Amino acid sequence: MNEGTIRIGLTADLFDSTGRPLFGTAPLQLFADAGLAWEKLPPDGESISVSHLGNFDALFIGGAKVTEETLAQDKGRLRVLARNGVGFDALDIPALSQRGILVTNTPVAVRHSVATTALTFILALSLRLPLKSRLPREGRWAQRGDFPGIGLPGRTIGIIGFGGIGQELARLMRPFNLRTLVSDPAVSDAICAQHAVERVGLDTLLGQADFVVVACLLDASTRHLINANRLALMKRTAFIINIARGPVIDEPALIRALRSGAIAGAGLDVVEKEPPDNGNPLFTMENVIVTPHSLCWTDTFMDGVARTAIKSIIDVVHGTLPEFIVNRDAIGHARVTGWLKG
Repeated sequence: MNEGTIRIGLTADLFDSTGRPLFGTAPLQLFADAGLAWEKLPPDGESISVSHLGNFDALFIGGAKVTEETLAQDKGRLRVLARNGVGFDALDIPALSQRGILVTNTPVAVRHSVATTALTFILALSLRLPLKSRLPREGRWAQRGDFPGIGLPGRTIGIIGFGGIGQELARLMRPFNLRTLVSDPAVSDAICAQHAVERVGLDTLLGQADFVVVACLLDASTRHLINANRLALMKRTAFIINIARGPVIDEPALIRALRSGAIAGAGLDVVEKEPPDNGNPLFTMENVIVTPHSLCWTDTFMDGVARTAIKSIIDVVHGTLPEFIVNRDAIGHARVTGWLKG
């Protein structure tokens, strides 16, 4: 196919409320340097429309869903869906692989910023920052000694999911002198030894950790992985932090645990329903910090993620395999070999 006829679409959720790209304009220069044009797609709600899937060669997407239904009128043109981030739970990967559509993500570009998000929650919760920040504003200065925090040295952090983000978090936590436990059936002993962490079963981790950090992918095996029974294993003084996906935690069970004092608090950059209902009980709890799935969105994070995703698209347009392919089983599909050079 002549590259001059190639259509590249960017979904509307990659732009802010003023129409500016979330990652700024600099990464888009990569398209211009490669002689490629791009188009902004109109808002589609939660899913990408059938027409967009059928009429583009590459799509740069945020959190939009792609299902079997949206693929029904696929015309064999789309080569790649490039995710602006690491998670791909909104995409029907088997259906995309069956059609020979590559899915890429940006696992390296997200690691430091997302791990820093977990560290931010740990520090804020341990120091009781949300509550203490209100005392001066509410004329409660005299109560400043009533709410002591907890020191980190000698405590235990448990990381559920020890991929790139979990490993980066372990590195960031070393100066704080915590014991680090990890639970991940896919991680090797060599990786654990390299990062000086202890691999244990999930139930053991939950029972011993003072800070439980959820950093695993969301799939069928991890949906509601942290349920009422597992929350009951945690210490009453422990905090849970979710930087992964909301449905990994059974939210009603979490709300019950927080209300009853079964656990000490939570830091959540994700919730089970996004956007959440305004009346979500989590918003009224003094021991809970909720942010809108964007705490890691710094200028450097957004720039790095966008450049990685755009490079994936350019590689595909030029007939080469990109670096970070989620569904590697699709590489041998006739659709892929049809555009792959060499």
